[in-house]
Amino acid sequence: MNSERIIRIMAGAFVLLSLALGAPASPLYHSSYWLWFTAFVGLNLFQSGFTRFCPAELILSKLGVKSAGDQASCGLR
Repeated sequence: MNSERIIRIMAGAFVLLSLALGAPASPLYHSSYWLWFTAFVGLNLFQSGFTRFCPAELILSKLGVKSAGDQASCGLR
C-alpha cells in the first residue's frame, strides 16, 4: 500500500470518527468541539492540494512507506 492511499484512508477515518464524536445526533456523541478536528482535516486536505505539502506524508516516508511514484502501477513497469 502506498502513502497516498494510506493518507486517504486516515483522513476519511479521522473525519468519520470526529463527526461521530461531535454530532449531537450520534450515539457516540462526546462534545461538539470534535467538529473542529473535522475542519482541521478538511483544511489540511485543501491546502495540500495546492501546496503538495502534507505532514502525514513526511511521517510515512520516514517510516519507510513508499509513495505511488515509487511503486509499479498494476504490475506494469
